[in-house]
This record gives sequence, structure tokens and C-alpha cells, in this order.
Amino acid sequence: MIQREAAVSKSTVYAHYANKEALFVAVVEAECKSFAETVRAIQFTPGKLKETLTALARAYLDIVLSPSGLALHRIVVSEGPRFPALARNFYVQGPSVITSMVAAQFANASVSSEIDLGDLAHDEAARVFINMVRSEPQLLSLTHPDSALTRAQIERWVNVVVETFMRAYGR
Repeated sequence: MIQREAAVSKSTVYAHYANKEALFVAVVEAECKSFAETVRAIQFTPGKLKETLTALARAYLDIVLSPSGLALHRIVVSEGPRFPALARNFYVQGPSVITSMVAAQFANASVSSEIDLGDLAHDEAARVFINMVRSEPQLLSLTHPDSALTRAQIERWVNVVVETFMRAYGR
């Protein structure tokens, strides 16, 4: 499929990549880097934690629910047992990077006294938040590929998650 899209021969593809796994890793890295740039652009403004979390949740759902985001997830999950390095690389280059970005936002919000995470570390709170954001919409999209979520459904989910998080940790 990659060969056809690039309009090159199979030998040309494998001249650049040692094997199928190396090609998969390169694709995963490129996609994850592109996705991360979208989230990286969202800046924390003191006093605007709810708005920041809403923007983060929207951006993250736009990524994981996009056709390429869903396809990447499916490939990594299905090929992970055969290519464990691919799966690890996906996690490190994708979800882990996003978690780090959200953790940095929580660190800023802690400094400005907008959240009180109690004993939770910033990265733990970030994983909780990201998993709340992704959970139901991604599962629905993966298991119901013929019926995409509407923008209204996505917005409702974003609001539920942000409100829940703010009730639990907001000041």
C-alpha cells in the first residue's frame, strides 16, 4: 500500500528501510510527531485551566478519532505481538509524549493554584485525564467504524471529562 501511494517499486521502499518493521517504525514516528505538534501548540494561560483542558481534549480527540489516528492504532495493536519494538515505539513517541505535555500543563496549573492533585504526580494525573478523554469515543470509533461520532457528541464528551476532572481536582 505504501509502495503504491508513493508510486515507487517495492525494491525502492526496501532500499530505504531494512525490513517491514523498520518501515512501520518510520511511519509511526512520523505520524506521532505530526500529532504531537498539534497538542504542543496549546499553551497554558494562568486562570484558564478549564479552557486549556478543553482545548487539549478536543485536539487529542481530533487526533485519535481521525482516520489516520484510528488506522495507526489498529495497525499498532494488531502488529504489536509480531513487532514489539513497534508497539513500544508508538507508546513512547505518541501517548507518552502527549502525557508529558499534559503533565507540564498540570505543573503550571499547580503553581498557579488552579488544581490540587493531592498525592497524584503530574504525570499520573495526566494519564488519568488523557485516558478519560480517549476512552469511550475511541472505543466507539474502533468498534463502530460505520458510524462516526458527530461534532456534538465529541463536544459533549469533552465537556463531561473536563467538568469531571475540574470537580475532582480544580480549585
